[in-house]
Amino acid sequence: MQKVADFISRWMGVLVLLTAVVTMLWPSPFLHVGTWGISPLLGLIMFGMGLTLKVEDFRVVLTHPKDVLMGCLAQFTIMPLLAWALTKVFQLPAELAIGVILVGCCPGGTASNVITFLAKGDLALSVGMTAVSTVLAPLLTPLLTLLLAGEIVDVDTWGMLQSILYVVIAPILAGFLIQKYFPAFTRKAVPYLPAFSTLMITAVVAIVVSHNASKLLTGGLVVVLVVVLHNLSGLGTGYLMGRILGMSEAKRRAISIEVGMQNSGLATSLAALHFAAYPMATIPGAVFSVWHNISGALVARLFSAKK
Repeated sequence: MQKVADFISRWMGVLVLLTAVVTMLWPSPFLHVGTWGISPLLGLIMFGMGLTLKVEDFRVVLTHPKDVLMGCLAQFTIMPLLAWALTKVFQLPAELAIGVILVGCCPGGTASNVITFLAKGDLALSVGMTAVSTVLAPLLTPLLTLLLAGEIVDVDTWGMLQSILYVVIAPILAGFLIQKYFPAFTRKAVPYLPAFSTLMITAVVAIVVSHNASKLLTGGLVVVLVVVLHNLSGLGTGYLMGRILGMSEAKRRAISIEVGMQNSGLATSLAALHFAAYPMATIPGAVFSVWHNISGALVARLFSAKK
């Protein structure tokens, strides 16, 4: 079982990409699962993240507050502004623009910690940034979405805040408490969590792509281009910011990956819950889920090969 789990987590990017291609060409098996299924799947991913968190993971906030603060500042300024700028440059229609902006306004992705580890980055800083940005998300994600997309559509900030609390914060808290009070169970479960998260992300991609297969085939190239530019710009700008601030190479790598990799599953869930009138708003999150795992694997290989 452990070998199977390791295989699944190691080939995460390939598995997600293959799922996207298959469901785009043959969507019917997944159409009976509505987009309502995205939130429970994301909750399970967040629960798994909570199982891996410990009190020690937050110590970096106290021992290196400047690093975490600057990293989170980059997270919630660079990616939202890049997303907004790309929607203007490519003159995206409203429903796609909403999806891109949502991705930009979300906290760091759960896979970023694994990628940082593989890239030989500062893992403690990565985990600390993910934890802090996730805690800040219920407040900042709705407010930033309102600021950048409010002129396009009505944004239910209070409803989004509640959704993030239910879908993200509550499952993480539940996982954290189980890890604290049932350590024996956690020790047995943790080795399988990367594979579990991979399968959940794959399921989210399958649901979203299957419900929008025809639209993706006709207009998906522009979305893919915007998502790729958004992700690569975030990775590059995050690294550059760390360099300007005089951070060590390990910290630069951590900030680069944390800034560039977004919680696109959350963006997809929020789009499905709060922008149902704009069904294509879920597309950018799904595409980002596929792409950032591919780019993350490439960045990890590039960084790990560099002294």
